[in-house]
Amino acid sequence: MSTSTNDQKKDSDYIKDDDDDNNDSTKDIRQHILQLALENALTYNGRTDNKKILGKILGARQDLRGSVQMVSSVVSDVVSQVNDMSIQEQQSRLEEIADSSGDVLNKRKSKDDDVQVDKENTPHAWLPPLEDAKYGKVITRFPPEPNGYPHIGHAKAVIINADYAARYGGKCILRIDDTNPDAERKEYLAGINVGLEWLGLEFGQENTIYTSDDMDTLYQKGEELIHKGRAYVCTCKKDDISKGRRERTECKCRKKDDVDEHYKKWGKMHAGKIKSGEAVVRFLGDMKADNAVMRDPILFRITSTPHYRQGSKYRVWPSYDMSVAIEDSIHGITHAFRSKEFETRAELINEILDVLDMRKPKQHYFARLAFDGMPTSKRLIKPLMEDGRILGYDDPRIPTLGGLKRRGIKPEAVRKFIESLGMTKADTIAPFKTLESINRHLIDSTSTRLFMVRDARRIIIKNRDGNQITKSAITMPNHPVDKKMGTRSVPASGDIYISGSDFEKLQVGSIIKLLGFGYVKITDMD
Repeated sequence: MSTSTNDQKKDSDYIKDDDDDNNDSTKDIRQHILQLALENALTYNGRTDNKKILGKILGARQDLRGSVQMVSSVVSDVVSQVNDMSIQEQQSRLEEIADSSGDVLNKRKSKDDDVQVDKENTPHAWLPPLEDAKYGKVITRFPPEPNGYPHIGHAKAVIINADYAARYGGKCILRIDDTNPDAERKEYLAGINVGLEWLGLEFGQENTIYTSDDMDTLYQKGEELIHKGRAYVCTCKKDDISKGRRERTECKCRKKDDVDEHYKKWGKMHAGKIKSGEAVVRFLGDMKADNAVMRDPILFRITSTPHYRQGSKYRVWPSYDMSVAIEDSIHGITHAFRSKEFETRAELINEILDVLDMRKPKQHYFARLAFDGMPTSKRLIKPLMEDGRILGYDDPRIPTLGGLKRRGIKPEAVRKFIESLGMTKADTIAPFKTLESINRHLIDSTSTRLFMVRDARRIIIKNRDGNQITKSAITMPNHPVDKKMGTRSVPASGDIYISGSDFEKLQVGSIIKLLGFGYVKITDMD
């Protein structure tokens, strides 16, 4: 197992050298505190605190309750060290303790209902453990909508889902959430597949599903909600619906005892007797709820736009909330990971499934990923492309996966960059230079060194006799260290161009070194 420098610390690194810590008993106490601190930190996104760990150790060790001051000092020291570690280092350190004692993972397995840590695949250790996961039973999903080209945010989402599945010996499903014919195109679906292939993630047909293939099931569940009085057909205007939700007032269509009428309207929506924009199906929630999502959200709407896969077979399409709730349940998803802007929708999804008496997955959230000063979302990138301000989806100035590839970013760099951010809900606006630095480190040993001259300024080189040098070529190494990469011949003569910024620094009498050419003295600045 490969580890970082911090990962390779031994127990002695965490044990002070004073007399109190040199006996076996104190070492055992410190080891126990370290174990508790690491486990707690991994449960809470890499952070723990003194009060939690002090309570845990005193609860577990009654023999220490008479030495609270000494224990508090050790807890403070250990907690400080653990909080300075990355999540990857914390996971590796915890696994080292397990390897040496055989106790920690057994305790975690008993506590977390058959959880097993994946010690064979250390790249997955960057993710905090799932307390409610069963090894071999975890099923996650990556659910992109084919309404734009995949970008760095999609890379984060798919890597999180794929790595959690791998860590727990489960599987990750690629689910194309294609229930919005107005925005989806085959071109975007192809872009998703190309991007995933570039990242090195293959799902295959057996692990790829399309929400649009489950329309009949979605209709069935919609009808069930209507029959149970928890969904109704609303014929109010769009602006009136928005106003009612904003002001928390019910509309005239919201009648719990009018199920038959709503069911008839539901049939007319499918038969084409009600036009697009004239009716929607809304969930009967709570119009007074503080969570605006629960104020009778839309579950189905009509669109006459042909679907890129289904054509005109369907004209009533589910909303995101409806489709994701049903799809996650029927396809056995155990852990649904979403970016945190969807966290308020968890209440609605759970209530829909409760009404339908369907299995609920565990819902987890992570921060969206964006680059400082660079458009990331499809909402910002699309207009730039349509207006011709960027060359296309693979323009190297934007963080689409195609753009990153064209810029020379390696997929391994993308993964390492995402792992370095950790699994957190804190807003992540990262400098692009961080990804570039990781990428540069990866390609450094295999990259031929080339050079360019910006704002070129001409200088003439003469020999001691005053004659212009006529050397026709110089030999340059392809790599400053790796001689196996060979050399190249660069045309050169007495006419040399250097960058404008270097030229401005020149002074008569100064001596400079020209790479591959040697030292020259500045004798004239005319």
